[in-house]
Amino acid sequence: MPINSKIVVLTTCFVAGAATAKDRDESYHADFVFGAPAESTEAWEVTRGGRLYDNWYATQDMDKPEDTHPAWPASNVKKSGGVTTRCKSCHGWDYRGADGKYGSGSYQTGIAGVMGYSGDATALEALLRAEPHGYSEDMIPKDHAQYISTFLAKGLDDMNTVINFDTGEVAGNIQNGAAVFQTTCASCHGFDGRALDWGDADEPGYVGTEANANPWEVLHKIRNGHPGVEMIALRAFDLQVGVDVLAFTRTLPVK
Repeated sequence: MPINSKIVVLTTCFVAGAATAKDRDESYHADFVFGAPAESTEAWEVTRGGRLYDNWYATQDMDKPEDTHPAWPASNVKKSGGVTTRCKSCHGWDYRGADGKYGSGSYQTGIAGVMGYSGDATALEALLRAEPHGYSEDMIPKDHAQYISTFLAKGLDDMNTVINFDTGEVAGNIQNGAAVFQTTCASCHGFDGRALDWGDADEPGYVGTEANANPWEVLHKIRNGHPGVEMIALRAFDLQVGVDVLAFTRTLPVK
């Protein structure tokens, strides 16, 4: 075979191999973000439930609803539309609703929290389908109701024990948190937490920004991941590991 022909063959094989790898990566990415293990562990089910609690439509790769939830109080005009249909918007990142951080501010609803929930999956599905929730099976299928139930029954961390309610100070070991962050989270967020930005040029939204503004939300995401993206979850580790990571992220740049 002439040398030029060999180059063509080798190039073709390389390009084909790259395309296969790319397709495989996209497939594995989608499976990790939206799929489920053949035999799921309780830890995985809790994290899936936690992401559904956070944002059920993003977790399922659905469009954001346009309408405000019927149960959203008319007294709160600061929020409207699809965000009001998220569980966390009423029950809070600390799961205490009106008795927690959402007892005031832009998400104030007067609605009770979910700490102490003890119902099973059947009871929860009935609760989700009935008023005032009103979630159809097209919105939250039966298996997803099961995940939310598992999260509520086994995944609600008592954040009041690790985050100061008034100041937001975190009872974590910064050095331990740094070790975990630098060897895991930094692969996406960068060592200084500024590789990803949820804000804009005037008001950036880095890991450090969010951890200082709302440590309750960030701890929830450290423990359960973020809906709709390939973020790891530290649910399989002790709560203190996540708290240590949170403590470290509060030392990172906010701008």
